[in-house]
Amino acid sequence: MIKLAIDFGTATTKIYKLGYGIVLTEATCVTSQKDTGEVRAYGNEAKRLLGKTADLTDVSFPVWEGEIVSEKRAAAVLEYFVQKVAKRGAEALFCVPTGCTAASREKYLRVAKSAGISRVKFAETHFLSALGQDVPLSESNPVFAIDIGAGKTSLSAFSLDGTIAGLTMNVGGNNIDIHIIDHIAEMFNLKIGSLTSEKLKNTVGSLLCDSGRSTIINGRDVPTGRPRSVSVASEDILFPVRTYIDKIIEYAELVLRKLPAEVSAAMCKNGVYFSGGVCALEGFAEYMEEKLQMEVHVAQDPETAVVSGGGRVLGNNALLDRIMME
Repeated sequence: MIKLAIDFGTATTKIYKLGYGIVLTEATCVTSQKDTGEVRAYGNEAKRLLGKTADLTDVSFPVWEGEIVSEKRAAAVLEYFVQKVAKRGAEALFCVPTGCTAASREKYLRVAKSAGISRVKFAETHFLSALGQDVPLSESNPVFAIDIGAGKTSLSAFSLDGTIAGLTMNVGGNNIDIHIIDHIAEMFNLKIGSLTSEKLKNTVGSLLCDSGRSTIINGRDVPTGRPRSVSVASEDILFPVRTYIDKIIEYAELVLRKLPAEVSAAMCKNGVYFSGGVCALEGFAEYMEEKLQMEVHVAQDPETAVVSGGGRVLGNNALLDRIMME
């Protein structure tokens, strides 16, 4: 039986195949005809059409803020991805946000069955994030892990015995992208799209005040409606980037305040483990250490840490039984 670990994310789907490693990383996106519902494109090909299609074509993301918002489209794009890497009937471990509700898991289950997956199991992001970073887990060694996704951020203090304190917030990389769009419109009188905003964040986004990086972006001049280019420096988008990182810090401190004294002592010793694509921002670790006053560990490949952790437990039934959601 083929075994898969699937991180079916808001922005990107990542699939780990037991015995092969990570075999797929594509945008969780689908393009369809509005009047007929006929699917035209999936994944990265669909995302490239964002903002460039006629009114009759709909480009959508069926997973939003960690929740499946369109089961039909989610099933279609997931089936497309699974068929690229495995036959129908594969088993799958889904990586789900911390505290994922039974109702949300039911949606994942229906979508998985429609996509041809025969058996489904669930594990929470924080466990898999730690395992994907080779963090040793035990009953007596609490870990604090934060995974910053595109639509949700999961924060949790836990051990192999279970979750001690944690929460999931609807803040992630997409919020930064949207705020950058508004900020550029206000600062430069230039309207840009979501693809340009994401590229801007990834190329010059920084948490440092003196980064010195810049890039040229293209958009529509707000007063005239004509195409125009401007040079944008890291300092120009520092405010929208820090706004959402500071919100994550605020909630991290909220979780830390709930911890028993002995667990807090362990956190001081072990530090905090970060994963998620946003961790690639310049100055991320230094900024977090300054604000949290804790040692910060960032995954070597932060964007794939969660699905790598899922892959690690696929062949370890004893470990999977410990962390699997009922």
